[in-house]
Amino acid sequence: MKKDPKAYLSLIFICIVWGTTYLAARVGVKDFPPFLFMGMRQLAASLILFLLVFLMGKKPLLQWSLLKQQIVPGLCMITFGNGIVAWSVQYIPSGIAALICSMIPLYVILLNLTLKRKEKLNWQILLGTCFGLLGILVIFKNHLAELRNKEYLAGMLITIASCISWALGTIYTQRNKSKSEPLVNASLQLFIGGSGLLLLSLMFERNAELPPLSTQAFFAWVYLVLIGSVAAFGAYLYALSKLPVGLVTIYAYVNPIVAVLLGFFILQEAITLYTIVAAGVIVSGVYLVNKGYRVQSKN
Repeated sequence: MKKDPKAYLSLIFICIVWGTTYLAARVGVKDFPPFLFMGMRQLAASLILFLLVFLMGKKPLLQWSLLKQQIVPGLCMITFGNGIVAWSVQYIPSGIAALICSMIPLYVILLNLTLKRKEKLNWQILLGTCFGLLGILVIFKNHLAELRNKEYLAGMLITIASCISWALGTIYTQRNKSKSEPLVNASLQLFIGGSGLLLLSLMFERNAELPPLSTQAFFAWVYLVLIGSVAAFGAYLYALSKLPVGLVTIYAYVNPIVAVLLGFFILQEAITLYTIVAAGVIVSGVYLVNKGYRVQSKN
């Protein structure tokens, strides 16, 4: 595989940008309903991606048989995965949310073991999973005092639940390969997920008393739509097409570190020794899991 500077730049881009989305989401939902905020973000991103499909001259395949494949991942990954994290970061630090979400590969493994008994393990995967679970315990120990606050505890648990939902959507996608264009799949998932978030907003948020969108929240929304969703997803697809998958997954190690540092410098979120230890343990766990799968695929 030839070296492609654009591919490496794309990888650096997603490593940084996807780590900033937690901060942007927290800024956006500070004074604005989170489900509505994220729903509008995902719907806008879906329309832009779908427009790009047409401008690129690709024919989208929208038969019902292909369309229905995107319903489960759209709801699991966008509505109850990515979307509800925005609710959580109202009450927990964005860096902590990012650390918990960085463990999604571990949730995928645990669910695969539950749903598919024939899933094979090696020592790297097993040790990495243990590291990840240990990291979660360290995070909870570091925030024992805050856990007395029901909203803080709910934020932590909802974030974990969102990761499980994303993992379920990932497993479903892996087992039900779509024949349509990846950009079409992404736009449909964003549209379905965004619609689900708007429905949650109608059910649980008081939109009749909707506050005006502040300047900070507006720019956070624009950033999430154009940079966090459209540009970063395009960069991710490009990096995947030019670089080894094992190299591209490095973003999973960098994103939480970026999120923790940004939360500290911009939002004055505390970084304690426990936070540093948890970050190191979780990142090590994700690394071991990915290494274990690469070793397994070669056998």
